[in-house]
Amino acid sequence: MTLTTPATASAAVAVAAPGPTRRRRGRRRREAVTGWLFMLPFAILFVVVFLIPILVSIQSSLFAQQSAGDGLYGGGEIVDTFVGFDNFALAIGSQTFWAGMGRVVLYAAIQIPVMIIAALFLALLLDSLIVRRPGFFRLAFFLPFAIPGIIAAMIWLYLYTPEVSPFMQYLPEGTDLMAPGTILFSMANMTTWTYTGYNMLIFLAALQAVPRELYEAARIDGASGWQIATRIKVPLVRGAALLAVLLSIIGTIQLFNEPVIMESANPWMGKDYTPMMLTYNSLLGAVSPSGTGIASAYSVLMAVIAGVLAIVYALLQRRRGEAA
Repeated sequence: MTLTTPATASAAVAVAAPGPTRRRRGRRRREAVTGWLFMLPFAILFVVVFLIPILVSIQSSLFAQQSAGDGLYGGGEIVDTFVGFDNFALAIGSQTFWAGMGRVVLYAAIQIPVMIIAALFLALLLDSLIVRRPGFFRLAFFLPFAIPGIIAAMIWLYLYTPEVSPFMQYLPEGTDLMAPGTILFSMANMTTWTYTGYNMLIFLAALQAVPRELYEAARIDGASGWQIATRIKVPLVRGAALLAVLLSIIGTIQLFNEPVIMESANPWMGKDYTPMMLTYNSLLGAVSPSGTGIASAYSVLMAVIAGVLAIVYALLQRRRGEAA
């Protein structure tokens, strides 16, 4: 007769344990491999369409296109010459670049608050019990975003042109929506019309993620619809508002479609009205200095400015949230 002591039993358990442990590790390894395989297409596209262009742009900004040869005009052959940070020095010292940046900052100060408030209002309206067919209105508000930006800008240019506009004749005499003092407001209206529905969906998704029991508890406590909207819904979509504003800041720095179309009918704006127009026309050689080197330097500088503005805004919002 064999007696099993506690020490013998512990040893038996220790011998039997590695089997399930190995199976568990193998299952986790297979799950990890499956997850990486699902993420692989995104990772490849992220590297190809995002990281590689950034690296190429940074590399290009360190070179300048100069004529080679000993002739009067260099022989006519264009070669890439390493110039280090000279292109960045030109970009930072360009008054034209900073004038355009000042315009887009002023544009953002006008357009972004109006668009965010309008998007939040529409989201609150669709999330309330007032609207009977929210799906229809959600699609209607989002529809302008589905129109390509160039087409939308051409439509608004038609509406702003007094000779063909269907409503300009009803405005006070002398009204010019494309004058130097009003053209920023006109372009802000174009962007607001296009992107309000897009930002509305961001707010609406955040509102629909809030448990409905919270609203019911507030109603039981006697809260009105206005109190629920202002004291519960609006504070809970602060994260969505941060996302919407950050995307708007980045998009505003890249303002291009609207000023390009408006410049086609208003040559006084010039080819360098915004930083993105300056970058594009520098690449094409329409403004001086030109070439891929200086254009890449403008692009990198714009990216840095957009990143700094986004970080500053995010930090300010975080401090405000902690203080509240």
